[in-house]
Amino acid sequence: MTRTVQNLADMTSRVALVVGGAGHVGGAAAQALMELGASVVIMDLDQEQCTRRAAALSAQTGQPAVDIACDLADEEATRAGVRAAIATWGRLDAVVHCAAYVGTTQVPGWVAPFAEQTVAAWDAALRVSLTSAFVIAQETAATLAASGHGVMVLVGSTYGIVGPDMRLYTDTSMGNPAGYGAAKGGLLQLGRYLATTLAPAVRVNLVSPGGIARGQPVVFQDRYVSRTPLGRMATEQDLKGAVAYLASDLSAYVTGQNLIVDGGWTTW
Repeated sequence: MTRTVQNLADMTSRVALVVGGAGHVGGAAAQALMELGASVVIMDLDQEQCTRRAAALSAQTGQPAVDIACDLADEEATRAGVRAAIATWGRLDAVVHCAAYVGTTQVPGWVAPFAEQTVAAWDAALRVSLTSAFVIAQETAATLAASGHGVMVLVGSTYGIVGPDMRLYTDTSMGNPAGYGAAKGGLLQLGRYLATTLAPAVRVNLVSPGGIARGQPVVFQDRYVSRTPLGRMATEQDLKGAVAYLASDLSAYVTGQNLIVDGGWTTW
């Protein structure tokens, strides 16, 4: 039977876990899935932020959302949180992993010149951004396989594909820690591994955003935009279509791919 595009996009009765769902990108991803009809579990570090985000998204979309606070740097807490998420509705059809370490726990040596970046900050980045995705994949693989529509979407970055242009950061307080790009590059390979290992029951793809405008210094934004063919930085809303495509049956024959959403920044 031929399915319409609307039918392929419909996620009514499906359940999605959005890891990092209280954040900027995670919130947009959760909103996209809920607009397609999915029920969503918001998982993030801060309980209050998780609760607020779940309530706001439910009010906006009319779809149910629950919240589970979890420290992704803690393996056992992560496994327990995922099991609780699965138990909420007794099933799981999609996982979107948006979480990334951004130095919020104040580990020294994060945004610093390369010679001053610390192993502690490097380890923290890999634990939150990469290792947690590995753990969550282990915990959700069987449930996703049982879904009949099981899918994982990992959120990478252009800095998992290309090296940073440090000239963008000159005369600003911003930086580009080595651990961030290394973790995002690792997600690319983890995604390829899972796409082959979990096939054919589970599809695994990545979305890799470019720079997202969030009040960075004007000089940084001007430099970034000058390198971007579409002439602007991204917004979180620019990622909703990519997540909706990869999490729904619109992409039913797509796995192991990396959808770059960067306004053409990596095309040069």
